[in-house]
Amino acid sequence: MSRSELFHVGIVVPDLELARDHYTAVLGVVFGPIVEGPMEVRDAEGNDLVFPHRVSYTTTPPYLELIEEMPGTIWVCNEYSNLHHLGYWSDDLAGDAHAMTAARCPMELHARTGLQCPELWIQHRDRFGVRIEMIDLALQPAMEQHVCRPADPAQ
Repeated sequence: MSRSELFHVGIVVPDLELARDHYTAVLGVVFGPIVEGPMEVRDAEGNDLVFPHRVSYTTTPPYLELIEEMPGTIWVCNEYSNLHHLGYWSDDLAGDAHAMTAARCPMELHARTGLQCPELWIQHRDRFGVRIEMIDLALQPAMEQHVCRPADPAQ
């Protein structure tokens, strides 16, 4: 990878609010707002898909990303570990995606906006079942300002 700075660890949970409360109590972490809405992606076979999406990040590094389970997608809980992915910043998304594929970590899913893709982030899966997500470094300021900040108590 051209840049390997760990940004977050993604964990799939069955209930987002319950998980936020749990990790706040056990780890003393503070979560930012719940971000939700449709997410447009393209899978490895080239299918364009739209999923409902609910996530919440802690407000200080190392960031935890809690992802509410979405049955029928790659974001499901399992009986072993709900560790879903390790998210890294990338200053060369296309180059890093090529390097991951060359390292026998095939692309599984990536974001798209309209017809543009890959864009924003790409997830690859390694041979041990862990996904490696590369996030465009250009998103870092917006993510830290809007998503990884304390939640508005009025919400």
